[in-house]
Amino acid sequence: MTFPTLNAKSNSSPIAWVKLRSIFDPPALKARIADLEQLAAQPEFWDDQTSAQAALQDLNDCKASLEQLDRWQACLDDTQAVLELLALEDDAALFDEAIANVTQLDQELSLWDLQQLLSGEYDKGGAVLTINAGAGGTDAQDWAEMLLRMYTRWCEKQGYRVYTAELSAGEEAGIKSVTLEIEGRYAYGYLRGEKGTHRLVRISPFNANDKRQTSFAGVEVMPILSSDVTLDIPEKDLEITTSRAGGKGGQNVNKVETAVRITHLPSGLAVRCTEERSQLQNKEKAMALLKAKLLVIAQEQRLQEVAEIRGDIVEAAWGNQIRNYVFHPYQMVKDLRTEVETNAIDSVMNGDLDPFIQAYLRLSNAKDAATP
Repeated sequence: MTFPTLNAKSNSSPIAWVKLRSIFDPPALKARIADLEQLAAQPEFWDDQTSAQAALQDLNDCKASLEQLDRWQACLDDTQAVLELLALEDDAALFDEAIANVTQLDQELSLWDLQQLLSGEYDKGGAVLTINAGAGGTDAQDWAEMLLRMYTRWCEKQGYRVYTAELSAGEEAGIKSVTLEIEGRYAYGYLRGEKGTHRLVRISPFNANDKRQTSFAGVEVMPILSSDVTLDIPEKDLEITTSRAGGKGGQNVNKVETAVRITHLPSGLAVRCTEERSQLQNKEKAMALLKAKLLVIAQEQRLQEVAEIRGDIVEAAWGNQIRNYVFHPYQMVKDLRTEVETNAIDSVMNGDLDPFIQAYLRLSNAKDAATP
């Protein structure tokens, strides 16, 4: 049996190893790490909290890049050693080990390659994801709750932390709306393509005649802004209302008006926060969410085209969907932008969204590259 020889300086890997090392530039990374560690050791380092946090993030990024390159090199070295043994002895177990190593390396390189597409200003940070029930009555509210579970499962698989900033329960079942704060590396970059209308087709569990029902839910995605981002909003442009949060919780929940809703009158954007125990905390969090929405719109200079930024501003109804989830009469999930589809609907609803997310990112990048 003849086996290929892996050479760390050849083009046999999915991305040329020499080119990859030049992109990472290990000597430059080590020098940058040394400079940042020396900076962090200075007594006045924490005098400027914002600069200190940015420097530590840069330090962590440099270390992570160097560690990643070292892992890939170790994987190549291990595989090379296994192949050399296979050249002397035909061993199925060793062959399987070599295949497993190469497969793992290929997956990690593909993920790294994908992350290079996440070059937007906020792509590396956390995300605020809002789901709103659309057309379809109780079925739509149930569908919104199903999407909440789907995105929560996806976040868990990525190792992200998820916090509920606001949740409005449906009258009979499901939810009217929910806002999630998702903390994790590249959370916004991955999820920004999920904004839009999601359409469900199934036999309705709320229909006594077991008829097929079509329902819709809108998804909005915004970045979590760092504390150093400022945006002045005139008070006259804001309408702030309070209400009782409702639902389960401490004794203040149903007796004190702790829930806060802020509406930006010029654009019509509105946010609501109910998660914190005090009205002040909810107001601060709601303002942070509103600023995130307004800043993205302002920076893209499309305030008059809010629908392009916010997925839920488009009516969650017929003709506006980005993805169809069909449970009956057949099973299929299909993204109408990328044409990616699968009949493994249970896996998708359990958070297996990577094929859709990755296809959208590659399509979006290709369109951007083609734009003069």
